[in-house]
Amino acid sequence: MLNGLWLGFFLTAAAAALARWLLGGDATVFASMVESLFAMARLSVEVMVLLFGTLTLWLGFLRIAEAAGIVDRLARLLGPLFRRLMPEVPAGHPALGLITLNFAANALGLDNAATPIGLKAMRELQTLNPSATSASNAQILFLVLNASSLTLLPVTIFMYRAQQGAPDPTLVFLPILLATSASTLVGLLSVAFMQRLRLWDPVVLAYLLPGALLLGGFMALLATLSAAALAALSSLLGNLVLFGLIVFFLAVGALRRVKVYECFIEGAKEGFDVARNLLPYLVAMLSAVGVLRASGALDLALEGIRWVVARTGWDTRFVDALPTALVKPFSGSAARAMLIETMQSQGVDSFAAKVAATIQGSTETTFYVLAVYFGAVGIQRARHAVGCALLAELAGVVAAIAVGYWFFG
Repeated sequence: MLNGLWLGFFLTAAAAALARWLLGGDATVFASMVESLFAMARLSVEVMVLLFGTLTLWLGFLRIAEAAGIVDRLARLLGPLFRRLMPEVPAGHPALGLITLNFAANALGLDNAATPIGLKAMRELQTLNPSATSASNAQILFLVLNASSLTLLPVTIFMYRAQQGAPDPTLVFLPILLATSASTLVGLLSVAFMQRLRLWDPVVLAYLLPGALLLGGFMALLATLSAAALAALSSLLGNLVLFGLIVFFLAVGALRRVKVYECFIEGAKEGFDVARNLLPYLVAMLSAVGVLRASGALDLALEGIRWVVARTGWDTRFVDALPTALVKPFSGSAARAMLIETMQSQGVDSFAAKVAATIQGSTETTFYVLAVYFGAVGIQRARHAVGCALLAELAGVVAAIAVGYWFFG
């Protein structure tokens, strides 16, 4: 899938460049493409420098949280909920703890760190699956919730914004929180409908209702604020939650007599290895996207969409953020590249860049998650997993655009 997508970027760029040369007489397009190719390769390394630091830092703190028992306590706290949502998984099964750990890592914005845990969880669920090739109900629910990716603290997106020079990298905190909540809710409801899950179970309601009421009340409060106040609140909460969580990890670790420095170094080493392995993918995708933009193909596609949107009478500013949304179901690295390219071409604090960042944080990569998680256990028949995951992804994108207009006007 990624092979075809990456190759398609270059072939489309080549066709667009030939058309500009032969039909439009623009012979400089090839020089622009070559210049963009190397510029994006250089940008990839610049992004990786900060990514090294971010993942190293954050996985170090996460290791302290694990050693202090915070993550394990979270797993026990959410265990009763997952036992109701996955009735075929027996109480105390290792899959429940791994699923909770995976969601915790995703919630903290550690998508790369969450993947190994998620693969372990999928393998444990496969031990309960009566079919070797068809996904079980529990596996489908896990995959869809993973694809909807409830992200409470999108650290990597903050990092990308900081790397591109944003004066306030956490400005998109609240928009991402609202958009990812929408995608997760739609994902859960769609799977519950397909699997006839009893969401009205008292235990399930005890978990979901307080969160829904809190979110509803919070949105009602936000509706009373001006755009400037919304931006200020998002910045304050983003920074407060981020630093408060770090202090909480350290305080609990110290109380539990964890050697916090040694734990941090151990986790940081893992973060360094994770970041190092991402560089080839980032170079590949950013270079392909840069060539696509320089050839004029991406701009031509966006102009077509903009024309259609304008004919309906809608505002067209969100169209420049759509490249991230269009490739997000297929490739996380391509969506990441599109986000960075949008920041570069439109400005890091432009409306399009902030909406693209919100889209990036609203969901995961459906087909990548499907291929990796189901492929790891030999699942060939996904049943309703694809439809539910794509519906959740669509909800996240629509919510991200709507919230973008709400917050950033």
